[in-house]
Amino acid sequence: MSYIKKNIFVFCVIFIGISAIIGVYNWKTKGTFLGEQRKLPIYSVDIKEKKIAISFDASWGDDRTDDILKTLDKYNAKATFFVVGAWIDQFPGMLKIMHEKGHEIGNHSNKHPIMTTVSKEKIIKEIDTTDAKIMAITGQETTLFRCPSGEYNNLVIETVASTNHYCIQWDVDSIDWKEQGAEIEYNRIIKKTKPGSILLFHNDAKYTPQNLEKILQYFKNQGYQFVTVSDLIYKNNYYIDESGKQIQK
Repeated sequence: MSYIKKNIFVFCVIFIGISAIIGVYNWKTKGTFLGEQRKLPIYSVDIKEKKIAISFDASWGDDRTDDILKTLDKYNAKATFFVVGAWIDQFPGMLKIMHEKGHEIGNHSNKHPIMTTVSKEKIIKEIDTTDAKIMAITGQETTLFRCPSGEYNNLVIETVASTNHYCIQWDVDSIDWKEQGAEIEYNRIIKKTKPGSILLFHNDAKYTPQNLEKILQYFKNQGYQFVTVSDLIYKNNYYIDESGKQIQK
């Protein structure tokens, strides 16, 4: 084999290898092979009105939830809480309080698995199990689902839809679970939020209760309304663009 042919052969092997790695990565993280259309959850909503949805993931602790609920009450703001089934097992009374205060309850799986690593049957079981726990306490079914750790692929999106849930992501992340500092988290929210945004917090994050009041006051002064995710999103006649924004047809 000549020097040139050998180099071409090596290049082809490397190219094929890289392409295979990219294909596997896309399949595991985005649920798409090359040429297959990528499916997305709802990250935000295309609206002109100054409306935003504040959401909390409740997965592990509960120490700061009461303070969060008191602050939401103070500003007459309704939020959406995405709860894990295992969390409900530990704090059923708090779920009842959330519901009684008029906040929306969303499904966040039963044991917080990475959905891209489990089967379709497992995804459905995770959703159904948590729905049953929520129903037993609130008497209401859920219509929203958020993927644990925000991980999804086409199979996940399709399976969630088959259970009659809207798959909800976020476009403004406080990253409060890292507890990098109150000011850092506050500025992160203020700079990125716009009409139609879905904000992500966690109910047990250190700086979230104190920041929540500042955030609510800031956006109230800017003329914003605080609504649940279900009140923000379109229920039909919509499409989702490449950024995850839900747009009315």
